[in-house]
Amino acid sequence: MVDFMRYKKIYFLVSGILLVPGVISLLVFGLKPSIDFTGGTILELRFEDNDQFSILNFQTEDEKVISAQKSGEGTYLLKIKTINEKEKNEIKNKLAEKFGEVEEIRFETVGPTLGRELLRKTLVAIVLATVFILAYIAYQFKDKMYGVCAILAMFHDTLILLGSFSLLGHFFGIEVDTLFVTAVLTTLSFSVHDTVVTYDSIRNAVKKNPKAKFSLLINLAINQTLIRNLNNSLTIIFMLLALVLLGGQTIRWFVVALLIGTIAGTYSSTFIATPLLLVWKSLEKRKDG
Repeated sequence: MVDFMRYKKIYFLVSGILLVPGVISLLVFGLKPSIDFTGGTILELRFEDNDQFSILNFQTEDEKVISAQKSGEGTYLLKIKTINEKEKNEIKNKLAEKFGEVEEIRFETVGPTLGRELLRKTLVAIVLATVFILAYIAYQFKDKMYGVCAILAMFHDTLILLGSFSLLGHFFGIEVDTLFVTAVLTTLSFSVHDTVVTYDSIRNAVKKNPKAKFSLLINLAINQTLIRNLNNSLTIIFMLLALVLLGGQTIRWFVVALLIGTIAGTYSSTFIATPLLLVWKSLEKRKDG
Protein backbone atom coordinates (compact mmCIF):
# COMPACT_ATOMS: atom_id res chain seq x y z
CA MET A 1 0.00 0.00 0.00
CA VAL A 2 1.39 3.39 -1.04
CA ASP A 3 1.81 5.90 1.80
CA PHE A 4 0.35 8.99 0.10
CA MET A 5 0.14 11.08 3.26
CA ARG A 6 3.91 10.90 3.62
CA TYR A 7 4.17 13.52 0.85
CA LYS A 8 1.37 15.87 1.93
CA LYS A 9 3.77 18.84 2.22
CA ILE A 10 4.76 18.33 -1.41
CA TYR A 11 1.08 18.34 -2.45
CA PHE A 12 0.53 21.64 -0.67
CA LEU A 13 3.72 23.06 -2.21
CA VAL A 14 2.55 22.13 -5.73
CA SER A 15 -0.80 23.78 -5.05
CA GLY A 16 0.94 26.89 -3.77
CA ILE A 17 3.04 27.10 -6.95
CA LEU A 18 -0.14 26.84 -9.05
CA LEU A 19 -2.18 29.23 -6.90
CA VAL A 20 0.19 32.11 -6.15
CA PRO A 21 0.70 33.47 -9.72
CA GLY A 22 -3.04 33.29 -10.42
CA VAL A 23 -4.04 34.95 -7.14
CA ILE A 24 -1.50 37.75 -7.68
CA SER A 25 -2.85 38.21 -11.22
CA LEU A 26 -6.42 38.35 -9.89
CA LEU A 27 -5.48 41.01 -7.35
CA VAL A 28 -3.41 43.09 -9.78
CA PHE A 29 -5.12 42.60 -13.15
CA GLY A 30 -8.46 40.96 -12.32
CA LEU A 31 -10.51 39.21 -15.01
CA LYS A 32 -11.22 40.65 -18.44
CA PRO A 33 -15.05 40.77 -18.66
CA SER A 34 -16.84 40.31 -21.96
CA ILE A 35 -19.81 42.28 -23.27
CA ASP A 36 -22.07 39.96 -21.23
CA PHE A 37 -20.90 41.82 -18.10
CA THR A 38 -19.83 45.25 -19.32
CA GLY A 39 -22.57 45.91 -21.85
CA GLY A 40 -22.16 46.34 -25.60
CA THR A 41 -23.36 45.01 -28.95
CA ILE A 42 -22.99 41.62 -30.59
CA LEU A 43 -23.20 41.56 -34.38
CA GLU A 44 -23.05 38.25 -36.24
CA LEU A 45 -22.51 38.44 -39.99
CA ARG A 46 -22.06 36.08 -42.94
CA PHE A 47 -19.47 37.08 -45.54
CA GLU A 48 -19.41 36.16 -49.20
CA ASP A 49 -15.61 36.59 -49.25
CA ASN A 50 -14.37 34.33 -46.44
CA ASP A 51 -10.97 35.96 -45.92
CA GLN A 52 -10.63 34.82 -42.30
CA PHE A 53 -7.40 36.64 -41.43
CA SER A 54 -8.58 40.01 -42.74
CA ILE A 55 -12.03 39.74 -41.17
CA LEU A 56 -10.74 38.70 -37.76
CA ASN A 57 -8.37 41.67 -37.73
CA PHE A 58 -10.93 44.17 -38.95
CA GLN A 59 -11.51 47.34 -36.95
CA THR A 60 -13.48 50.41 -37.95
CA GLU A 61 -11.77 53.77 -38.11
CA ASP A 62 -13.29 54.79 -34.78
CA GLU A 63 -12.30 51.39 -33.30
CA LYS A 64 -15.81 50.51 -32.17
CA VAL A 65 -15.22 46.84 -32.94
CA ILE A 66 -13.62 45.32 -29.82
CA SER A 67 -12.98 41.85 -31.22
CA ALA A 68 -14.02 39.42 -33.93
CA GLN A 69 -14.15 35.64 -33.96
CA LYS A 70 -15.24 32.95 -36.37
CA SER A 71 -18.57 31.37 -35.38
CA GLY A 72 -19.19 29.08 -38.37
CA GLU A 73 -18.55 28.56 -42.05
CA GLY A 74 -18.27 32.07 -43.44
CA THR A 75 -19.88 33.61 -40.34
CA TYR A 76 -18.18 35.86 -37.79
CA LEU A 77 -19.15 37.30 -34.42
CA LEU A 78 -18.20 40.94 -33.84
CA LYS A 79 -18.17 42.34 -30.30
CA ILE A 80 -18.72 46.09 -30.42
CA LYS A 81 -19.12 48.99 -28.03
CA THR A 82 -22.81 49.89 -27.67
CA ILE A 83 -24.11 51.15 -31.03
CA ASN A 84 -27.47 52.03 -32.58
CA GLU A 85 -29.06 50.94 -35.87
CA LYS A 86 -27.40 53.72 -37.86
CA GLU A 87 -23.92 52.91 -36.53
CA LYS A 88 -24.50 49.22 -37.21
CA ASN A 89 -25.30 49.97 -40.85
CA GLU A 90 -22.15 52.10 -41.13
CA ILE A 91 -20.04 49.15 -39.89
CA LYS A 92 -21.79 46.79 -42.32
CA ASN A 93 -21.15 49.18 -45.20
CA LYS A 94 -17.45 49.44 -44.35
CA LEU A 95 -17.23 45.65 -44.18
CA ALA A 96 -19.09 45.31 -47.48
CA GLU A 97 -16.60 47.65 -49.15
CA LYS A 98 -13.72 45.46 -47.96
CA PHE A 99 -15.16 41.94 -48.25
CA GLY A 100 -18.14 42.08 -50.61
CA GLU A 101 -21.71 41.15 -49.77
CA VAL A 102 -22.50 40.94 -46.03
CA GLU A 103 -25.56 39.22 -44.55
CA GLU A 104 -26.75 40.09 -41.04
CA ILE A 105 -27.59 37.07 -38.85
CA ARG A 106 -27.84 38.55 -35.36
CA PHE A 107 -27.80 42.00 -33.79
CA GLU A 108 -28.10 42.23 -29.99
CA THR A 109 -27.29 44.95 -27.49
CA VAL A 110 -26.64 44.20 -23.80
CA GLY A 111 -26.92 47.20 -21.50
CA PRO A 112 -24.49 47.71 -18.59
CA THR A 113 -27.41 47.39 -16.13
CA LEU A 114 -28.16 43.87 -17.40
CA GLY A 115 -24.44 43.11 -17.21
CA ARG A 116 -24.28 44.13 -13.53
CA GLU A 117 -27.40 42.08 -12.80
CA LEU A 118 -25.84 39.04 -14.43
CA LEU A 119 -22.67 39.48 -12.39
CA ARG A 120 -24.69 39.79 -9.17
CA LYS A 121 -26.66 36.63 -9.96
CA THR A 122 -23.43 34.80 -10.75
CA LEU A 123 -21.95 35.64 -7.34
CA VAL A 124 -25.21 34.65 -5.61
CA ALA A 125 -25.23 31.33 -7.47
CA ILE A 126 -21.67 30.55 -6.37
CA VAL A 127 -22.42 31.42 -2.74
CA LEU A 128 -25.62 29.33 -2.73
CA ALA A 129 -23.84 26.36 -4.33
CA THR A 130 -21.09 26.58 -1.70
CA VAL A 131 -23.55 26.75 1.22
CA PHE A 132 -25.65 23.83 -0.05
CA ILE A 133 -22.59 21.65 -0.70
CA LEU A 134 -21.15 22.43 2.74
CA ALA A 135 -24.45 21.67 4.47
CA TYR A 136 -25.02 18.47 2.49
CA ILE A 137 -21.56 16.99 3.11
CA ALA A 138 -21.56 17.98 6.80
CA TYR A 139 -24.99 16.33 7.22
CA GLN A 140 -24.13 13.15 5.31
CA PHE A 141 -20.83 12.60 7.11
CA LYS A 142 -22.09 13.81 10.52
CA ASP A 143 -18.95 15.90 10.93
CA LYS A 144 -18.30 19.49 9.86
CA MET A 145 -14.64 18.54 9.30
CA TYR A 146 -15.55 16.78 6.03
CA GLY A 147 -17.69 19.65 4.81
CA VAL A 148 -15.14 22.39 5.55
CA CYS A 149 -12.23 20.45 3.99
CA ALA A 150 -14.28 19.67 0.87
CA ILE A 151 -15.19 23.36 0.47
CA LEU A 152 -11.54 24.41 0.92
CA ALA A 153 -10.52 21.97 -1.82
CA MET A 154 -13.34 23.29 -4.00
CA PHE A 155 -12.15 26.89 -3.55
CA HIS A 156 -8.63 25.69 -4.38
CA ASP A 157 -9.90 24.49 -7.79
CA THR A 158 -11.95 27.63 -8.37
CA LEU A 159 -9.00 29.92 -7.59
CA ILE A 160 -6.78 27.98 -9.99
CA LEU A 161 -9.41 28.38 -12.72
CA LEU A 162 -9.98 32.09 -12.02
CA GLY A 163 -6.26 32.76 -11.75
CA SER A 164 -5.57 30.96 -15.03
CA PHE A 165 -8.10 33.11 -16.88
CA SER A 166 -6.82 36.26 -15.20
CA LEU A 167 -3.38 35.47 -16.64
CA LEU A 168 -4.86 34.54 -20.03
CA GLY A 169 -6.90 37.74 -20.04
CA HIS A 170 -3.91 39.95 -19.23
CA PHE A 171 -1.40 38.36 -21.62
CA PHE A 172 -3.64 37.06 -24.43
CA GLY A 173 -6.82 39.15 -24.14
CA ILE A 174 -9.10 36.19 -23.30
CA GLU A 175 -12.46 37.40 -21.94
CA VAL A 176 -14.76 35.77 -19.42
CA ASP A 177 -18.44 35.48 -20.37
CA THR A 178 -21.56 33.57 -19.34
CA LEU A 179 -20.06 30.31 -20.62
CA PHE A 180 -17.13 30.86 -18.26
CA VAL A 181 -19.61 31.20 -15.38
CA THR A 182 -21.06 27.82 -16.42
CA ALA A 183 -17.54 26.36 -16.37
CA VAL A 184 -16.91 27.73 -12.86
CA LEU A 185 -20.15 26.25 -11.48
CA THR A 186 -19.40 22.93 -13.22
CA THR A 187 -15.95 22.93 -11.63
CA LEU A 188 -17.52 23.42 -8.19
CA SER A 189 -19.68 20.32 -8.60
CA PHE A 190 -17.02 18.17 -10.27
CA SER A 191 -14.45 19.03 -7.62
CA VAL A 192 -16.73 17.85 -4.82
CA HIS A 193 -17.87 14.73 -6.71
CA ASP A 194 -14.58 12.80 -6.46
CA THR A 195 -13.91 14.22 -2.99
CA VAL A 196 -17.17 12.71 -1.69
CA VAL A 197 -16.21 9.30 -3.12
CA THR A 198 -12.86 9.40 -1.30
CA TYR A 199 -14.43 10.73 1.91
CA ASP A 200 -17.03 7.97 1.85
CA SER A 201 -14.26 5.38 1.64
CA ILE A 202 -12.49 7.05 4.60
CA ARG A 203 -15.70 7.05 6.65
CA ASN A 204 -16.25 3.34 5.99
CA ALA A 205 -12.67 2.58 6.95
CA VAL A 206 -13.08 4.51 10.22
CA LYS A 207 -16.27 2.55 11.03
CA LYS A 208 -14.54 -0.78 10.46
CA ASN A 209 -11.32 0.18 12.26
CA PRO A 210 -12.21 2.86 14.87
CA LYS A 211 -8.96 2.37 16.81
CA ALA A 212 -6.65 2.48 13.80
CA LYS A 213 -4.39 5.44 13.08
CA PHE A 214 -6.29 8.02 10.99
CA SER A 215 -3.43 8.52 8.52
CA LEU A 216 -3.40 4.78 7.78
CA LEU A 217 -7.16 4.81 7.12
CA ILE A 218 -6.77 7.77 4.75
CA ASN A 219 -4.02 5.94 2.85
CA LEU A 220 -6.21 2.86 2.64
CA ALA A 221 -9.11 4.91 1.25
CA ILE A 222 -6.91 6.66 -1.33
CA ASN A 223 -5.46 3.35 -2.52
CA GLN A 224 -8.98 2.01 -2.96
CA THR A 225 -10.39 5.02 -4.85
CA LEU A 226 -7.48 6.63 -6.72
CA ILE A 227 -7.61 4.43 -9.84
CA ARG A 228 -11.39 4.75 -10.02
CA ASN A 229 -11.19 8.56 -9.75
CA LEU A 230 -8.42 8.76 -12.36
CA ASN A 231 -10.27 6.56 -14.83
CA ASN A 232 -13.41 8.63 -14.38
CA SER A 233 -11.55 11.92 -14.86
CA LEU A 234 -9.41 10.80 -17.81
CA THR A 235 -12.47 9.92 -19.90
CA ILE A 236 -13.66 13.52 -19.42
CA ILE A 237 -10.20 15.02 -19.99
CA PHE A 238 -9.73 13.14 -23.29
CA MET A 239 -13.12 14.35 -24.53
CA LEU A 240 -12.35 17.95 -23.56
CA LEU A 241 -8.93 17.79 -25.23
CA ALA A 242 -10.61 16.67 -28.45
CA LEU A 243 -13.02 19.61 -28.22
CA VAL A 244 -10.17 22.07 -27.61
CA LEU A 245 -8.34 20.81 -30.69
CA LEU A 246 -11.32 20.27 -33.01
CA GLY A 247 -14.19 22.30 -31.55
CA GLY A 248 -15.36 25.68 -32.81
CA GLN A 249 -13.84 28.99 -31.82
CA THR A 250 -16.97 30.11 -29.97
CA ILE A 251 -16.73 27.32 -27.37
CA ARG A 252 -12.94 26.85 -27.26
CA TRP A 253 -12.24 28.88 -24.13
CA PHE A 254 -15.30 27.46 -22.40
CA VAL A 255 -13.85 23.99 -23.00
CA VAL A 256 -10.41 25.15 -21.84
CA ALA A 257 -12.01 26.39 -18.60
CA LEU A 258 -13.71 23.01 -18.12
CA LEU A 259 -10.41 21.25 -18.80
CA ILE A 260 -8.52 23.34 -16.23
CA GLY A 261 -11.30 22.80 -13.68
CA THR A 262 -11.41 19.05 -14.30
CA ILE A 263 -7.66 18.60 -13.91
CA ALA A 264 -7.58 20.77 -10.79
CA GLY A 265 -10.58 18.90 -9.33
CA THR A 266 -9.01 15.51 -9.99
CA TYR A 267 -5.81 16.59 -8.26
CA SER A 268 -7.46 18.27 -5.27
CA SER A 269 -9.87 15.42 -4.49
CA THR A 270 -6.97 13.15 -3.57
CA PHE A 271 -4.02 15.40 -2.84
CA ILE A 272 -5.66 18.42 -1.16
CA ALA A 273 -9.01 17.40 0.32
CA THR A 274 -7.71 14.29 2.11
CA PRO A 275 -4.47 15.80 3.50
CA LEU A 276 -6.61 18.64 4.87
CA LEU A 277 -8.56 16.03 6.87
CA LEU A 278 -5.31 14.77 8.36
CA VAL A 279 -4.20 18.31 9.23
CA TRP A 280 -7.61 18.98 10.84
CA LYS A 281 -7.33 15.79 12.93
CA SER A 282 -3.79 16.68 14.00
CA LEU A 283 -4.92 20.14 15.11
CA GLU A 284 -7.80 18.59 17.07
CA LYS A 285 -5.40 16.26 18.89
CA ARG A 286 -3.10 19.16 19.79
CA LYS A 287 -6.06 21.14 21.04
CA ASP A 288 -7.17 18.21 23.22
CA GLY A 289 -3.75 18.13 24.78
